[in-house]
Amino acid sequence: MMRIAKFIASSGICSRRDAEKFIAAGRVKLNGNTVTSPALNVSKSDKVEVDGKLVQAQNTRFFAYYKPAGLVVSHSDDKGRETIFDHLPKGLLSVGRLDLMSEGLLLLTTSGDEQRRLEKGAFERIYRVRVHGRPTPESLAPAIKGMTLEGVRYKPMKIEIESQGATNAWLRIIITEGKNRELRNVLSALGFPIGRLIRISYAGIELGALGPGEFKELDGIHT
Repeated sequence: MMRIAKFIASSGICSRRDAEKFIAAGRVKLNGNTVTSPALNVSKSDKVEVDGKLVQAQNTRFFAYYKPAGLVVSHSDDKGRETIFDHLPKGLLSVGRLDLMSEGLLLLTTSGDEQRRLEKGAFERIYRVRVHGRPTPESLAPAIKGMTLEGVRYKPMKIEIESQGATNAWLRIIITEGKNRELRNVLSALGFPIGRLIRISYAGIELGALGPGEFKELDGIHT
């Protein structure tokens, strides 16, 4: 037995919080009757429907996916652009996002609860970033200490300069919160616009040998 909102979340169609919103909106039925409270317990023998479609709980699965640059991380796009879900099996949810031109590791799961847990946790996200310019530890110090831009506070980052060319440098950056366009906003403000951004690790899961567009199932995410 489990609460109906958790049951819906375990199907992979949404998070538990969204399931509670569906219930409040009268979009959920249990054995043919509209549900009005998320406090109901259900079993696998019960018939649960959301918007008239049967919902079935499933064992949680996790995947690692190499998101290519140029794909949108969304189930639909109002501009008609290709999304990652045009190329993936149905029933998967992305853990957070990578913006359009960012690439690399994106975690996927079938559980709305696990999606939310992994998004909200202070897990390390590790990136390799190519920037224009010649950064130094001194010029990167505001990002390393933590900084505020247009009222948004960005936590301290760990930054290592991996290599320096004539006009570009590769950085290895570790962050723990992943605000929208965090690295692009911070590095641009410091005078080092990003030319390429690759996420290589999230919550201890490594991108490894995956190539663009490839994905593999994981045996779990133990955090």
